Amino acid sequence: MSHISIVRAGGLALLLGLGACNGVTSGKSAKVAEEVKATVSQMVTHFNARDAVKAVSYDAPDFIGMFHGTPNALGVDGDLATTKRQLADPNANLAVSHDSVEVAASGDMAVYRATYVYRFTDPKTKQATSESGNWVVGFHEQPDGSMKMAWSIAADVPPPPSGPTS
Repeated sequence: MSHISIVRAGGLALLLGLGACNGVTSGKSAKVAEEVKATVSQMVTHFNARDAVKAVSYDAPDFIGMFHGTPNALGVDGDLATTKRQLADPNANLAVSHDSVEVAASGDMAVYRATYVYRFTDPKTKQATSESGNWVVGFHEQPDGSMKMAWSIAADVPPPPSGPTS
């Protein structure tokens, strides 16, 4: 089975599981939502502190990272290699905002959504630049009860149009 098929199957399973969400954040769902937000916050803090090992420590063993224009990062080792390449750039910095979490009624799956601003060095111009986009992360409960990142999709959006609009 190809990686794309696996991602589609996993995404479909997650969507079906989240279809059972009741839309109300209470009990276990509220606790999971708080854990997921804290996990992402800690991951971003470690990324910005340039600690690749700690940044990927929130990944599930079968993690799949999808970032536009790059090959998928497969597993913790694949994500670690990608993260180390990103952090080799002195301008690398990640900020997230407008985040939300949806938790399956069972509490064993969650989807984190946010907007992001990623600062980096443009490989063509060698100048510091940034991009903005949407970040979606799927979390699955692990055997020890913790929630780990199972997949991550970052998709940039075009910059707003410049000049007068009609």
